[in-house]
Amino acid sequence: MTLTVERVGSRRALRDFCALPMRLHPRERYVPVPRDQVRRWARAGIELYLVRDRAGRVVGRTCTHTEARFDAKLGGRHQLFGLTEFAEDPAVFARLVELIEERAARAGADSLFGPVALLPNQTGGVITSGFTERGFVDSAWNPARYPETYERAGFARRFSASTWICPGLTERVDDPAATYVFDDARIAAEQLVIRRGSRRRLAEQLPILHTMLNASFAQLGYYTPITLDELRAQTDGLAYLLDESLLLWLERAGEPVAFTLAVPDISEFLIRIRGDLHPGNRVRLLATRGRYRREAVLIIKGTVPGAQGRGYLTLLAREQYRALRAGGYDTLRSTWVEDDNGASAAQYRRIGGRELHGHTFYAKPVGSAR
Repeated sequence: MTLTVERVGSRRALRDFCALPMRLHPRERYVPVPRDQVRRWARAGIELYLVRDRAGRVVGRTCTHTEARFDAKLGGRHQLFGLTEFAEDPAVFARLVELIEERAARAGADSLFGPVALLPNQTGGVITSGFTERGFVDSAWNPARYPETYERAGFARRFSASTWICPGLTERVDDPAATYVFDDARIAAEQLVIRRGSRRRLAEQLPILHTMLNASFAQLGYYTPITLDELRAQTDGLAYLLDESLLLWLERAGEPVAFTLAVPDISEFLIRIRGDLHPGNRVRLLATRGRYRREAVLIIKGTVPGAQGRGYLTLLAREQYRALRAGGYDTLRSTWVEDDNGASAAQYRRIGGRELHGHTFYAKPVGSAR
């Protein structure tokens, strides 16, 4: 197959870039990254590439970038890649890897790492099981051939994890206080106060969450600290979708120490509009947001150092569980949790949760044999 590589530099090419995965994958399983997000990354200098066949048909895509904060975290110099999709012909993936290694050579990188968009703690990865289950917001979905293809090309798994699903929440009759056991006498004794999100005041609340976010995850091998502006960009549009009862944080003697954020799952809407959240579709989503209050996605949760191991997330999980059931949410999904994080997995198992997708990132030394 004759293949050509094209850097995205026109609106048409960007449309082709965004359209490829929806042509490759079952529409009911793949949830597209919103097009406006991809446009923002392109405007910020992230390099987007297409692979076309002899007839000009798009058969592969990827983006490439480097990030000094990620290099500092893991050590070494990494060529990051992401949004990577490819047709079944092995030559397409081989050409993508060749392209990524070319970019790595120019950047002086010694390792390839991905797929990430733009960092592991944002979105990306490859699912390694659960291929018949649909993806969801801020998660990956791909066919079974993807992990096989990466591994045949010499990529090794990094940060293996699972996503989770907890179905049937509204049918359960268990007492949340018995499911998530926390001694309520501690609330007054430790001056604990649970705060809730506010659509109107979210801009004021983001700095509080930002400080806890970076502190809580600093010890994790994959986590790269993000700036407040990056968090604002990542949560752009959240305010008008936010279910205030599902954004919770805990203060101890006036200091924020733990948090959890779940959002209504709008995956089916994103599938229907093919990821194009143009202003008209945003208005439609706002007008119909009540339809998306049956399922939710737990995006992130954490506890700051010095407060870990004291059950604070158990207290927040109890209150969030109550809010989910009171709000009529029947299903909770969770973005990926590393395999060695037994405490997080246990919180899902308590409410009937099970692993949904296996999940991993991939790394490969530059120039290593395939």
